[in-house]
Amino acid sequence: MSRDTEVKKYAAQNRRARFDFFIDDTLEAGIMLTGTEVKSLRGGRASVNESYAGLKGGELFLFNAYIPEYLQAGRWLQHEPKRPRKLLIRRRELDKLAAGIKQKGVTLIPMSVYFNDRGMAKVELGIATGKKKHDKRNTEKERTWQRDKARLMRDKG
Repeated sequence: MSRDTEVKKYAAQNRRARFDFFIDDTLEAGIMLTGTEVKSLRGGRASVNESYAGLKGGELFLFNAYIPEYLQAGRWLQHEPKRPRKLLIRRRELDKLAAGIKQKGVTLIPMSVYFNDRGMAKVELGIATGKKKHDKRNTEKERTWQRDKARLMRDKG
C-alpha cells in the first residue's frame, strides 16, 4: 500500500456533529492512550458523541470521551473510561487553535477516532460553531429535499 492512499479504520464516529454544529475546518491530532484503551478502541465500542476538546494547562485534551474497559485484562490494568486524554498536535497549530477557541461560540468537536495506515490512533477534530434550532430545521429540510429530488430523478429517468 502506498503512502498516498490512507486507510482509516474507524473506532468511533460522532454522526450528530454536522447536524448540531457548523464545521468550519477540520484537523487531525494524535491521542495519548494506554494499552488497554488501544485494545478497547480496536473493539469499536467507544463513543465520542458527548465529548469535546479544550485547553488545560497550555495543552490540548479530549474530555468526556468514553472508551470502555478492556475486559480481557486484569482489574489492576484497567483504565478510567471517561478520563481526559491528551491530544498531540504541533505547537503552531495549538497556538492557532487557542486563539480560535477564545472567540465567542467556537469549540472543538471530535468528529471521529480512527486508526491510520500505520496503526496509530488519531482524532479528527472539527472547529465548530453551534447551530440554533432554526438552523437545524433548515438542515433537515434541505436533506429531505435532496433525498426526494434524487428519488424523483431516479423514477423519471
